[in-house]
Amino acid sequence: MADSGRPAFSRRRFLRAVGVAAAPVALLARVQALLGRDDGVVELEPTPAAGEPLELTPEEMAGPFFRPNSPLKSDFRESGGVKGTPVRLSGFVLDRKGRPIPGALLDFWHADADGEYDFKEFRCRGHQFSDANGRYTLETIVPGLYPGRTRHYHVRLQAANGPILTTQLYFPGEARNASDSLFRPDLLLKIRETGSVRLASFNFVL
Repeated sequence: MADSGRPAFSRRRFLRAVGVAAAPVALLARVQALLGRDDGVVELEPTPAAGEPLELTPEEMAGPFFRPNSPLKSDFRESGGVKGTPVRLSGFVLDRKGRPIPGALLDFWHADADGEYDFKEFRCRGHQFSDANGRYTLETIVPGLYPGRTRHYHVRLQAANGPILTTQLYFPGEARNASDSLFRPDLLLKIRETGSVRLASFNFVL
């Protein structure tokens, strides 16, 4: 005889349990990477369904202002003379299945608040490596404008033993986006305004 005192395990509860158990490892790792953080810097992207790989991050030209051998640093604002609206740029480096890529090289460079690039030292230039969860964070400023271009960051990425991807990141709502021939809407940053710093995010897919 059935035990009438035991609650029925509903179909809804069963499907919910199955869904949790089947959650992709990559998504769980990315959630764990954000545990304990309350800054909301990075928004989780939907994990691709089976057979639907993520789109690769588009390639863009490096331009004439790249300098090799940049220093290892993730805070451009700590350098003397770097002034401007603070930005905290962060996100993940992922493969096409949404899995984090640890140890990926990210080399950033951009114009200062006056639209000038530094060729004597390495102001607003530096490289870093994604952490064990594929995460990166760059403390920097909003770059200034210069003739012919909208606001943008440059970045070169490379997973261990992988090809180099050179691309650029753009700011939403910029008037010059429409006239810049290099601008791509799929390279737009997600930006959230706060009282002290702009929180920008972008996930790279290699």
